[in-house]
Amino acid sequence: MFVSYASQDAAVANSVVEHLESQGLKCWIAPRDVTPGSQYADEIVGAINEAKVVVVVLSEHAIASPHVGKEIERASSKRRRIIALRTDNAPLTRAFEYFLSESQWIHVPALGMPAALTKLKEAVGQGSAASTQENPVAHANSGRVKQIIIAAAVVVALGVVVALGLHFWTSKRGGAQPPSVAAITDKSIAVLPFVDMSEKKDQEYFGDGMAEEIINMLAQVPNLRVPARTSSFFFKGKSTKLADIARELGVADVLEGSIRRSGNQIRVTAQLVRADNGYHLWSKTYDRPIDDMFKVQDEIANSVVQALQITLMGGPLTRQKGGTQNLDAYQVYLRGMSSMWQGSVPTLTAARDDFDLAVKLDPDFGLAWVGLSRVSQFLTNNFIYSPQEGYELSRQEAQHALHLSPDLAEAHDLLSNVYRNYDWDWAASESEVRQALALDPTNPTSLMRGGQLAYTLGRWDDAERQLRLALVRDPLLTIAIWCLGTAQYGAGRYAEADATYRRLLELAPKFFATRAYLGKTLLAEGKPDAALAMVEQPENKNERHMFLAIVLQAAGKQAESDEALKVLNTEFADSLAYYVAMTYAYRGDHDLTFQWLERAYAQKDQGLKEIVGERLFKNIEGDPRYKAFLKKMKLPSD
Repeated sequence: MFVSYASQDAAVANSVVEHLESQGLKCWIAPRDVTPGSQYADEIVGAINEAKVVVVVLSEHAIASPHVGKEIERASSKRRRIIALRTDNAPLTRAFEYFLSESQWIHVPALGMPAALTKLKEAVGQGSAASTQENPVAHANSGRVKQIIIAAAVVVALGVVVALGLHFWTSKRGGAQPPSVAAITDKSIAVLPFVDMSEKKDQEYFGDGMAEEIINMLAQVPNLRVPARTSSFFFKGKSTKLADIARELGVADVLEGSIRRSGNQIRVTAQLVRADNGYHLWSKTYDRPIDDMFKVQDEIANSVVQALQITLMGGPLTRQKGGTQNLDAYQVYLRGMSSMWQGSVPTLTAARDDFDLAVKLDPDFGLAWVGLSRVSQFLTNNFIYSPQEGYELSRQEAQHALHLSPDLAEAHDLLSNVYRNYDWDWAASESEVRQALALDPTNPTSLMRGGQLAYTLGRWDDAERQLRLALVRDPLLTIAIWCLGTAQYGAGRYAEADATYRRLLELAPKFFATRAYLGKTLLAEGKPDAALAMVEQPENKNERHMFLAIVLQAAGKQAESDEALKVLNTEFADSLAYYVAMTYAYRGDHDLTFQWLERAYAQKDQGLKEIVGERLFKNIEGDPRYKAFLKKMKLPSD
């Protein structure tokens, strides 16, 4: 049997193959059955030539795929019997109507997948049109199809998912600028999450971990551009075409794959695809015991480098420092990472439990200690821990990770954040950023931390430079895009900040405080009505009330502004003290401004890191107490 498929239909394709093979019918499917090192197209043509039946998983993705069209055309020209397993009602192109005019049809939406697979097996095994639905193209002509001579093939196209159309900005300073997306070179690759093909669909974390480890290994190659996890995983679960993913991430090639786990055995399939034409540069299937998982990751990463014809001066790639050889600890760690990146309080709590278990299983597992440190900060940001509790815990965990593995850039990055967010020790924070970047010069998170620190200190050009460098490595890192808008606002480049925040809303409509900060930016642009419309949108009460009283006053709605300020005073005194102080500063009430600034200082309010360059404090800048406050925070006051 021959098997090929569009990658968004990979789950359906593999289910079809698994079902047919369980019934004793041999299938040929790519990339599993492609001979390593062979020409991918040659193998497909040969498989079609040898097959007597072609089963097309027919969907909107397949119809849009040039590969599927070519494969159906080839099968039709060779008079192969074609069975169309139709998964949706997408209209056919004229070419598909022509080449499928004599095919048999099985309509999945009408039958349901289990019944459709039974019908498919009967059709393949018996060569009978009686067990299938009417062909909407040929109607009663299905009787012209020849009976199958040998068990045949399932053909499924290799396509992919819906374009986001995230067209970032022009590169000239006069208009809105894009986060510096690098020109696409041949030596660039995105690694997508490996699809979980396990029977229970409970190994998603395992597939994510497989992809992330390969990303970390490939990132070691000096002349290879590899988007970081955040950007590569951005398209997970979305229907975006492979070529569009590659364009958004600025890469020439894409590595995709799947994992299937059964007991102590794993099957890992990986394929390296040239995005602009869909050609497969390399593919391989690994059937191994779970104990060989680390070796499989190593082999895939090194095979990709070899396929891209990159010379490694230091020998084969090695795994990330700070890891473990304890398989149980590693699997728990992967589960924790998957939970952590989901970002809700329950999943963060679950991640912490998993990381705790990982370090109990292997106390020397540096990356698991890094995971604990990161989760501690995330839980602090979600108000589960107080700043004192959360940041002190994160500090201890990051320091312990460095004690175990001094070369962990991530641990230095987390310490930098503790010094900046909690200690307000700018020099120590900068020192940690430098150490992180010395270990990993292209680490997007460390570059972003450097940019954040720079705009806290009013170094606007340096902030934008570092944030754009972070976005070259991780172009869809939403927090870095938010920080870029914040830096542009602080520098007084309001039109650029406006465009940056709007693009962030296209990427992540619910990203916290984006609408609030866009509203503040619109006010700076002299658009109070537009600002009010924007700040009233968020459902989150904290975000909605940050600037509401200020914008209402600017829009001439004084009574409503007074009421909003009362709510801000009473309901958000412990979480938004900085914004209360800002509101009084906008009103010109000096005494209450400084009372609330001192309260924000005592509460370690995170907003204080943005006070330099904040135009809404303009009315109190001449008060000597303002310079004294900035001096107390060791911030520039001139």
